[in-house]
Amino acid sequence: MKKRMRPEILAPAGDFTCLQAALDAGADAVYFGLGTFNMRARSGVNFCEADLPEVAARCRAAGVKAYLTLNAIMFEDEADEIDRIVAYAKPFVDAFIVSDWGVISICRRHGAAFHISTQMSTSNSAAVEFLASQGASRVVLARECTLDEVRRIVEKTGVEIECFVHGAQCVAESGRCLMSHDAFGKSACRGECRQPCRRRFKIQAVDLYEDADGNPVHESDTAFEVEPHTVLSAKDLCSLAFIDRLVDAGIASFKIEGRARNANYVKTCVEAYRRAVDAVMDGTYTPALVEELTEKVKTVFHREFSSGLYYGRPGVDQFADSEDSLATSVKRHVGIVVDYFLKAGIAQVKVQDHEIRPGDEIQVHGPTTGVVELTLGELRRDDERPSSAAKGEWVTFRCPRCRVGDKVFYIERK
Repeated sequence: MKKRMRPEILAPAGDFTCLQAALDAGADAVYFGLGTFNMRARSGVNFCEADLPEVAARCRAAGVKAYLTLNAIMFEDEADEIDRIVAYAKPFVDAFIVSDWGVISICRRHGAAFHISTQMSTSNSAAVEFLASQGASRVVLARECTLDEVRRIVEKTGVEIECFVHGAQCVAESGRCLMSHDAFGKSACRGECRQPCRRRFKIQAVDLYEDADGNPVHESDTAFEVEPHTVLSAKDLCSLAFIDRLVDAGIASFKIEGRARNANYVKTCVEAYRRAVDAVMDGTYTPALVEELTEKVKTVFHREFSSGLYYGRPGVDQFADSEDSLATSVKRHVGIVVDYFLKAGIAQVKVQDHEIRPGDEIQVHGPTTGVVELTLGELRRDDERPSSAAKGEWVTFRCPRCRVGDKVFYIERK
C-alpha cells in the first residue's frame, strides 16, 4: 500500500483575529487578500499592504506558510499596479494564488512562486502538466472534479494538487459566474459577487393565455414563487466523512473556504480538520470521530452539508432547502475587555449587551488573542461575588490571556 502523505491544512484569514485563530487551531498555511484583485475584494475582509510584515512575522513564528490571493481577472490598465504589488509582497509570502495569464507573467518576471486558482477551472492532467511547465508550483483543481479524477490527476502528473474540503460552494463553474455582473454590475470574476443565486426567485407570467380570438392576454402582475426558492443556492461542502479518501488520493493541500466568515468559524473548522487529518495519519480515524467533528463544525455558520461533486456531477441534491445558517450555536455580544491582569490571569469586562452568569460558555475574540473559549467561573466586582453581570456593569473573572479592546461573546446553544 502506498504510504500516506500528510496534507497541508490551508485556512482562510480575513483579518488578524481570523489569522491568529487559524494559527492557534493548527493550520499549516493561510490564504488572504489585500483588498483588491482577489475573489473577496468587496467583502471588507482583507488586509492592507502595511499589514504584510506582521502577517509574515506571525506566520513564520508559527511555522505556517502564507499565500496571497491575486486571483481576479486583470484588465488592460492594471498590469503596472499588480506588478508593484507582486514586487512588494514577494518577500512576505510563500506564493501567490493567481488565475489570470497576465498575472502569471508578472509572477514569472519577478521569480515569485505561484499557485493556480480554482478560478482557472483546471480539470484534467493535460492542463495541470501545461501549467506546471509554465512555472506553477501547485494547481487548485476545479471543484467539478470527482474524487476519482483528482486521484488520477495526482498520479499522472506528480504536481502538487490543492482541493477544497469545506465551506460554501458556487453554483457556477468554479465560481466563474456572470449573474451578479448582469443583475448588479458587480463582477464575480473581480471579487464583487452579490450572490443573487442565494436569493428567492419568482417566475413572472407574461402572455399567460389567449382569448377566444387567439389574442394574447397579458397578466404581467401574475407571478409564481419557485419552490424550493433556493433553486440556485448550492449546499456547503463538508468532507469529514471521507477525509481519509482525500488523503489517499494524494492531495497536497486541503483548503477550507471562508475568508468572509468570522474567527470562530475559522477556529472551529481548522481544529476539526486538524484532528481528522491527524487521526487518519495515526490510524485513529473512526465513524465516532467523524460524528463528533461533524457536530463540532455544525456549531458555526453553515448551510446544509453535502459531499460536493467528489462523487458525481451536479444534481438536484446539490441545492440547499434554505439560505439561512443552520449553525447549532449563536454568538451574542456581551461587551469588551477593559483591563487584563496578567499575573493573576483575570479579565475585567464592561458588559454592553448580553448578560452573563457563572457557568455560561463565552468566547473572547481579538486581533492578537484570536479566539479564546471558556466556561465562566466565579464573577467578582471589588469585594462582591455577583450572581450575574448585566448591561452597563463591569465584572472580573479568570480568563486565559486576552487584551484590552477584545470582544466578549456569550455562546447560545440551539
